[in-house]
Amino acid sequence: MNNEFFSFELQKVDPETGARAGVFHTPHGDILTPVYMPVGTQATVKGVLPKDLEEIGSQIILSNTYHLCMRPGDELVARAGGLHRFMNWNRPILTDSGGFQVFSLAALNSITDDGVRFRSHVDGSSHMFTPEKAMQVQHNLGADIIMALDECSEFGCSYEQAKIAMERTGKWLARCAEAHDNPRQALFPIIQGNMFEDLRAESLARCLPYVRHGIAIGGLSVGEPKARMYELLDFLQPMLPTDVPRYLMGVGSPDCLAEGVMRGVDLFDCVLATRVARNGTALTSRGKIVVRNGRYKEDFTPLDPECDCYCCRHYTKAYLRHLINVGEMAGAMLLSLHNISYLHRLMRGLRESIFGGYVREFVREFYAKQGDSPESDGTRA
Repeated sequence: MNNEFFSFELQKVDPETGARAGVFHTPHGDILTPVYMPVGTQATVKGVLPKDLEEIGSQIILSNTYHLCMRPGDELVARAGGLHRFMNWNRPILTDSGGFQVFSLAALNSITDDGVRFRSHVDGSSHMFTPEKAMQVQHNLGADIIMALDECSEFGCSYEQAKIAMERTGKWLARCAEAHDNPRQALFPIIQGNMFEDLRAESLARCLPYVRHGIAIGGLSVGEPKARMYELLDFLQPMLPTDVPRYLMGVGSPDCLAEGVMRGVDLFDCVLATRVARNGTALTSRGKIVVRNGRYKEDFTPLDPECDCYCCRHYTKAYLRHLINVGEMAGAMLLSLHNISYLHRLMRGLRESIFGGYVREFVREFYAKQGDSPESDGTRA
């Protein structure tokens, strides 16, 4: 399942949990797994410069096919030399298929086995997304890892609705594989099936013939209780291929990263780190800190005593609170930089614990520290 451009080395598996440490070799560099991928929806990670992402250890970022297709347009990006040159990022990039955004943002006209007809959320223009179109757009964008077009059924939908979406995802996957002809891009199939275990198993079986370099788990973290997500990951874990990276789509809170790693997941992404930063929330080794709160008005200590990021080395909670409360963009930028740094540090710690044979102890300590946060509600996943 390797070629001259992609290969995966599974270096260590924790015998108790199945947590995995590996190296994914790609045309734009190696990715040490498990890894959190910052999200650069519009060909930029909001509020964080590429040079700063490199400094804090970001190995790979994610961009969004739907948004970049709508503007500036995938053909323009291709003329610019692809996403790597367009955004001046020389490390790996993953693009999603755009399917989730089509269903969640656009004004849908119709969904058939042919594809999805919709109107853009930008200007109302009419578009048709087919599996072939999703491949064409992602080929133009030039990401290292690309995703098959899938239909993500809504949480709470009926079994029959979930089955139709799962079957359509399987049909679209076959067409994506047929249309995909660039060996410098790794196509990942996506497992769907909503909350139904038999549909998840069937979707995985439909994916397996098309697994070359990796596989993704979609349709989770869409409103279901976290406990249910973990149950579905437990169900899938023993059936997933072992010789390729496993990607859990759209999941990136610290607790979900820890729990996902303990269930054998290798790749994660989520907008949470930068989204909550813009609202004044920091993710720390002691839990969430909402810096706009009054208790930090005269707190002249850093956000996180365990963090050595630029924000924590140079600024205090009091200063960050001031920036957020007066609406200065520097506040969101510094908190975004810190939050991504924190998640990278968490993933490095998990990776080291896998090699060291103490991953369960690491996660137990992680939860114990999180409970010390003044913002914590005391819940546990």
